[in-house]
Amino acid sequence: MKRPPAPPAGCGPHPLDPAPLPGHPRVGFLKAFVDRPNVEVGDYTYYDDPAGPQHFLERCVLHHYDFLGDRLVIGRFCAIAPGVTFIMNGANHAMTGLSTYPFNIFGNGWEEGFDMGSIAAGLRGDTIIGNDVWIGHEAMLMPGVTVGDGAIIAARAVVAGPVPAYAIVAGNPARVVRMRFTEAEIEALSAIRWWDWDAAKITRNLALIRGNDVDALRRAR
Repeated sequence: MKRPPAPPAGCGPHPLDPAPLPGHPRVGFLKAFVDRPNVEVGDYTYYDDPAGPQHFLERCVLHHYDFLGDRLVIGRFCAIAPGVTFIMNGANHAMTGLSTYPFNIFGNGWEEGFDMGSIAAGLRGDTIIGNDVWIGHEAMLMPGVTVGDGAIIAARAVVAGPVPAYAIVAGNPARVVRMRFTEAEIEALSAIRWWDWDAAKITRNLALIRGNDVDALRRAR
């Protein structure tokens, strides 16, 4: 992984810092730990786990097999709580026949006649998480879901379908509880994309990013 340049002094932590909170090793920027070609994580996205963020891939990204080709893509400035799980396409069983039992994996003659196409028929594509997304404690995201920028996923929600940008979802299956902003504000925020600004510009405008005046953020320099 190419190490991104350090931000100017006073402009936030390094996006590859494995322990950006002194005294709290349970929190780390995931970009420092993720080393799989089929997992992409943006700058400043962090994972919080009492066992340490270095265990993110083994504890949180389940049934992810290279030969299936699906990717997990997580944007910038996301907050991922303990116990979050991303269920990937490798968890799927063939559903084109009368039985879903995976006879073929046990071999000894049971692999004969297995059609990989019966698995491929159920693949749901990449799992895509936008920017500035907050994923709550023990939430579960099923294969192939897309979560829009600025969304909030409540604790223990089970996300099986697309989540709109700036929606708050909860429940099993997850449903939209409410939208965080008006349609016009969401459109503006999606155009501003503050998470793509450089560290210096973000630092200069933290008060606006933390605030609730979209027009002021649009005018930020």
